[in-house]
Amino acid sequence: MVLYPVMRKLLDKRVVLASASPRRQEILSHAGLRFTVVPSKFKENLSKASFPTPYAYAMETAKQKALEVARRMHQKDLRAPDIVIGADTIVALEGLILEKPVDKTDAYSMLSRLSGKEHSVFTGVAIVQCSSQGGGLDLDVSEFYEETRVRFSQLSEELLWEYIHSGEPLDKAGGYGIQALGGMLVEAIHGDFHNVVGFPLNRFCKKLAELYHPPRPEDRPREKQDSIPAVDTFDRLGDSKGAGPGQGGARGDRRRPQAPGREHAKDADSKPSVESVPPTAVLELIDGYKVSKALFTACKMKLFDLLRDEGPLSTADVARKIGASEGGTGQLLDVCAGLGLLDKTEGGYSNTPLATLYLLSDGEYSLHSLIMIHEEFSWPFFSYLDFAVREGTVQTQRALGTAGEDHYQECFYKNREKKLQFMRAMHGHTKVAARHVATAFDLSGFTSACDLGGSTGALAYELARQYPGLKVTIFDLPEVIEDAVFFKPHGPEAGQVSFVPGDFFRDTLPEADLYILSKILHNWPDDKVHQLLSRISRSCKPGGGLLLVEMLLDEDKCRPLPALLKSLTMMVLFQARERSLSEYHILLQAHGFTDVRAVRTGSIADAVLATRA
Repeated sequence: MVLYPVMRKLLDKRVVLASASPRRQEILSHAGLRFTVVPSKFKENLSKASFPTPYAYAMETAKQKALEVARRMHQKDLRAPDIVIGADTIVALEGLILEKPVDKTDAYSMLSRLSGKEHSVFTGVAIVQCSSQGGGLDLDVSEFYEETRVRFSQLSEELLWEYIHSGEPLDKAGGYGIQALGGMLVEAIHGDFHNVVGFPLNRFCKKLAELYHPPRPEDRPREKQDSIPAVDTFDRLGDSKGAGPGQGGARGDRRRPQAPGREHAKDADSKPSVESVPPTAVLELIDGYKVSKALFTACKMKLFDLLRDEGPLSTADVARKIGASEGGTGQLLDVCAGLGLLDKTEGGYSNTPLATLYLLSDGEYSLHSLIMIHEEFSWPFFSYLDFAVREGTVQTQRALGTAGEDHYQECFYKNREKKLQFMRAMHGHTKVAARHVATAFDLSGFTSACDLGGSTGALAYELARQYPGLKVTIFDLPEVIEDAVFFKPHGPEAGQVSFVPGDFFRDTLPEADLYILSKILHNWPDDKVHQLLSRISRSCKPGGGLLLVEMLLDEDKCRPLPALLKSLTMMVLFQARERSLSEYHILLQAHGFTDVRAVRTGSIADAVLATRA
């Protein structure tokens, strides 16, 4: 077991706990971790309704707490700590998030709801690894959550008020503390006790082991079991000042876990066999396209819209309403349930929160149009991946039956319907990560920004919300600008955003303190990337900024998997690619930009900020 040795490895690190919680401090101190306490000043005012799950809210709050401390400490003395730990614990009952009660009446309301029921305690944890170079700050975020199920006894009015009058509920998530008097309310617990107290120590140690302590051969499991996930045997960020590993996600990180059996290949004394290296991972890869096609088909038939409007519905009802066979519809619905997109009960099928948030055609964070773009456009090109790899060319003729060079224009702008579909796809994809990107760096020093190719303004409006003093100009093609009005929000931020038609390869760029390229560079081959950056460099005044929004590859180009697949997609569609942070350093410095910094946001896009010398 490597849980304690990894603590020893951190003894020479400057570790900061971004929490004033005495319970978290006690748990980590007893585990042997040496750290400094710097309470976060992050205002915990995130909109709970904007998160698909309670644990997503907890993870985002934990991340923002840690990032605030890292940035504040760096600004104070230009030296950030090596590691900042943020955490946020919430109680959730039937999807409702219960935080700390504001008064005794609120505590009574919370505890009455919990009485006689089982609820979940979620703790989101963010581990922010910091690297300060040349006055800049690089941040690498790993995040996870832990869930513990807790059941309360049936509580009498007398017991409820006796506990409330003790004063203990008022600074506890959910209105109780299991480690003290609140323990008498608990009938059963399933999961990590420390998680309910306020910090999931076991899971935290395993995450540290992933990040800092490659397993020894004798530690590697010989059978599939629930243990510390296998990691590559190379030094992590904690051993050098170089670029760090990929980003964290729910109960894990964005790096693809090693396939079962890879650890055995590194053990010279072990010969792989079907028992030690089962074929499960390969079979899952073979079935991957089936999963995508099932999702594409369900969205194409607008199953999720139907179930939102009329669900729950039986198989027969769904089949009748979409005009499909009952047998085929039932199998498609069951697959969607197996994928976590639908709930199946005696009453029929209904959407899960994941489907409600992302798969409705008209949802605020809808990815429905993006899915249709992949179905209609990306899928045919990937059918000729072998030709794209062999020839190093875009397979327009084979995929579309045309030989035109500008297949981008042909596919996405050939008529107004296709153009709006593409704009909706980009709008949803951008909006999902907009807040993460807008808050990745402190941009309050800029008063004007120009989002080149900013389309509907999804990122621009979020920047305006976060920075009331910032004026943002969207510079995009005239045919895009004419329909951007359909995506305009109703809030005051709309007044900070303006639209200017133009082609960023040909026309004069609007003046701005900060230029933004959000998911633009990965669409173009290297010669066009240099051409665009050269134009921006000439327009950007010394001290101005350039914000790039892309998916960052790790330095070994083998992770994280979403970025690798995105890069492959760009190669297939445009002979373009994603890049690593070191590649962006070289690329931007060649065009006069310095102080290149990056934040792996933990969302579907990362952020890179550079300053014009």
